[in-house]
Amino acid sequence: MSFFSSNNKLALKFLSLFSVVRGYNILVLIAAQYLAAIFVFSDQRTLFPILFDWHLMYLVLATVSVVAAGYIINNFYDVKADRINRPLKTGLDAQIKQETKLSLYFLLNFIGFAFGWLVSWRAAFFFALYIFSIWFYSHKLKKYPLIGLISATTLTILPFFVVFVHFKNFSTIIFIHAIFLFLVIMVRELIKDLENIKGALVNNYKTFPVAYGEKRTKQLIALLISLAFIPTVILFSYPDIAHMKYYFYFASAILVFMAFFIFKAVGKKQYQLLHNVLKILLLIGVFSLLLIDKSILLDKIVDVLD
Repeated sequence: MSFFSSNNKLALKFLSLFSVVRGYNILVLIAAQYLAAIFVFSDQRTLFPILFDWHLMYLVLATVSVVAAGYIINNFYDVKADRINRPLKTGLDAQIKQETKLSLYFLLNFIGFAFGWLVSWRAAFFFALYIFSIWFYSHKLKKYPLIGLISATTLTILPFFVVFVHFKNFSTIIFIHAIFLFLVIMVRELIKDLENIKGALVNNYKTFPVAYGEKRTKQLIALLISLAFIPTVILFSYPDIAHMKYYFYFASAILVFMAFFIFKAVGKKQYQLLHNVLKILLLIGVFSLLLIDKSILLDKIVDVLD
């Protein structure tokens, strides 16, 4: 019985750790960075030079270490709000002591900085700045409406910036895609703020819904969705997106639905539904990178088989 009991405790600790560092998001981030490297940023026509690009691997490892640490420190500061907003998750996260979480936070940040240093001092400086920015956001910036919103969106998109700089691919289409992603993520952050408004009030966080009310927040969401159609239309004029255009058709339909439904949404459950829809939309967007150019995909598969 003690053997099974210890195994159950170990499994619970692992699940708790996976929850604290948002393991699901970390796995998606790894997939997103590598898929973006293969199909967007790199001009390599073969797969092996990218998969065995050690500097790219170090950058991905540095990113996921720092982002995981960011989730830990965010969890640490938001513990009171999360008891209201996410009681089940908070109960699971509590299986790991706060002291252990903080120790892991510093360890992961050190690992992230070290992997950055293996690439270059510039990369190490970037990750040191990224670490500070995540902490400063969790400690101060998230308490303010506009600054917190812009900061959260920027910090979410920065992991792709480091891969983008690594390959030095400064094409227009990438910037346009980044604008679309920035606007959609900002919409997600606002919906998340609506979903978690009770916890924000308890923690005295001046999120956008707290500061300006639900009606203005919904109006801003509708405006951002409208603006997201501008980069979408521009992307349709680029043949390089190939079959990924079908993702943008699908995304446009979902965003139109959200723009109308957001004004009818009331209460946590409906906001949570919209939040989950956007998370799924972004996840599909990650894997739709495979549709950008089938010839590239085939060339790289043939290269592996050969």
